[in-house]
This record gives sequence, C-alpha cells and structure tokens, in this order.
Amino acid sequence: MYGQWGSRNQIQKRNRADMKIYLASASPRRKELLKQVGISFKTMPSTVEEKITKTEPDRVVEELSYQKAVDVCGRLTGEGMEDFVVIGADTVVACWGEILGKPKDKEDAAEMLRRLQGGSHQVYTGVTLAWKYKDMSAMYATFSECTDVTMYSMTEEEIKRYVDSGEPMDKAGAYAIQGLCAAHIQGICGDYNNVVGLPVGRVCQELKRRGLVE
Repeated sequence: MYGQWGSRNQIQKRNRADMKIYLASASPRRKELLKQVGISFKTMPSTVEEKITKTEPDRVVEELSYQKAVDVCGRLTGEGMEDFVVIGADTVVACWGEILGKPKDKEDAAEMLRRLQGGSHQVYTGVTLAWKYKDMSAMYATFSECTDVTMYSMTEEEIKRYVDSGEPMDKAGAYAIQGLCAAHIQGICGDYNNVVGLPVGRVCQELKRRGLVE
C-alpha cells in the first residue's frame, strides 16, 4: 500500500458534487470503461518517467499506478485545482511469473502470442486513487486486481494474421480480449474489465467507500 489514507469522517464532511475526477491515462479502453459506468471525468495523461523497483507483477503495477497518480496530482495542485480525484492505472500480462509489456515490433508480438497460446496466464492491473481537498494534503490508496486468462492454441498462420491486423501493437501481452483476439480466448477467471485495462467495478467501490462519488 502506498500513500496516506484519509479518515471517513474527513471525507464525509465534503461535498462530493464538487469533486472533479481526472484519469491519468490516455488509454481509450480505460476511458470507455469509466464512461460505461457513468463516471464523469477529464483526461490528464501522466508524463512521469516510470521507474520499476519491484519484481512481482502485482507490486510492479501498483508502483507504476502510484507514480502516475502522484505525477498528475502534483500538476493539479500546482495549478491550484481544488477538490479533485486522480485515477492512475497500469496493466501488465504475466506468463509463468515473467512480465510481458507492450511489444516492441511485430516479431516481439508474435513471440508473446506463441508463449500465451494454448495455456493460461495472468493479467494484473494496479490502480492508485489520489484525492485532495483545498485545505488538506493529498491522500492515496493503491490496490491491484489479477485475472487468469486461458487461450486456445493458435497456429502460426493465425498468429501472423492477428499480428498483421495491427491490434496487438499497443497492448500489454500483445492482445486485446475485447477485440479480434476474442476468437482465441477459451475462458477467464476473475474480472473481465481488468483484462481490458481497468477493474472498473472495484474502482467504483473504492471511490464510494471513501465518499468520493455517490
């Protein structure tokens, strides 16, 4: 856990209608998930240089989400913004404990898919909530979710066709469960939206628990 937790009494004294929510990401998938559940927000992507000091996948995504949230929180504070919430998130795919990020090129994407096809792997998303009121210091809460994903076996021709579609190139693990790769997903255990890029149900519950949204 990173940062400082605010007390429930402190939170309940505030007017939630005044809270502005910022997503510290340019991901179209995360934006769509927040819109889907009716959360009004603005986008302010983090520009921080990410530094990884952890090795476990869950700790890595928590660390990176925290860095993103702190970056945007600091920028908003510097602009004199009052009463806001920042949502920072990071997603990785792990296969046998090894983290697979976004592919560098087509061959890298194909190699990732060869490793994932015909077996199970894990998708981790870390989320950090940063919230601040005008007369208080910023507070933080960090958590992560893990979803198991099992893929059908893929032939070399299927891998090539999928890579050539261009869809894998900006995706952790080189695939999009909500896209063309759905044809190769055998099943999941856990939160589907977590694989898309944000465990939005958990995010909503954590925001509500702290009185940050209705």
